[in-house]
Amino acid sequence: MSKCILVIDDEESLRDLACTCLEDLGGWQAISAPSGHDGLLQAQTDAWDLILLDVSMPDMDGFQFYQQIKANPKTTNIPIILLTAKVLPDDHKRFAQLNIAGIITKPFNPLMICEQIGQMLDWE
Repeated sequence: MSKCILVIDDEESLRDLACTCLEDLGGWQAISAPSGHDGLLQAQTDAWDLILLDVSMPDMDGFQFYQQIKANPKTTNIPIILLTAKVLPDDHKRFAQLNIAGIITKPFNPLMICEQIGQMLDWE
């Protein structure tokens, strides 16, 4: 059965690239959301195998999204992989405190993203 992945990023070109890679190379279904707020709505309406989440977004950043998604019993068990260009020393501390499946740094390798996700989540 195909995996369903929600890609949340405010950069349209990055969302499109990630979704294309996940669908064409991974054989997974990928839906995108342009903001944390839209992502929260999407996360509650469908069953997701993974959320690929940008950390730096306007209005609601990845950390605020994470807190809300984990506080909701309906969405708390969805694995989250952070997608981030900025990994500052303070971020390492924050990431270590979160129950995330992994981190993929931007710019990501389009040919490797499916393999990275598969390894992080033990998907065959």
